[in-house]
Amino acid sequence: MDVLIHIFVGLHIVGIAALLGGFLTQMKAMGQDAARFTPAMLHGALTMLVTGAVLVGLNQAQDYSVDNVKIGVKLALLVVILGLVYVKRDDEKVEKPLFGLVGLLTVANIFIAVLWT
Repeated sequence: MDVLIHIFVGLHIVGIAALLGGFLTQMKAMGQDAARFTPAMLHGALTMLVTGAVLVGLNQAQDYSVDNVKIGVKLALLVVILGLVYVKRDDEKVEKPLFGLVGLLTVANIFIAVLWT
């Protein structure tokens, strides 16, 4: 079961890489008021949601301790990110503050995962 958990952790990291990578590739366009949410950002956020839910289930099935408050905060941030990216995915350009908020929430989600113990 530990191998399966590690596989899903890897997939979760791939999801965050797609979301953050999509954001970083659009930063130059954000400076020119032409940033948009890429399909990679949407798919990365969806991957994070699915793999995160699976990881919580697998860890609880193994009787590993799960910090439900931490998971709840991370889920809330991800739902906001996913909602913004999904609603604005077809727009030709996204406003700077909204685009920046997605990047900020993504980085906050990473730091919560790493630093909250």
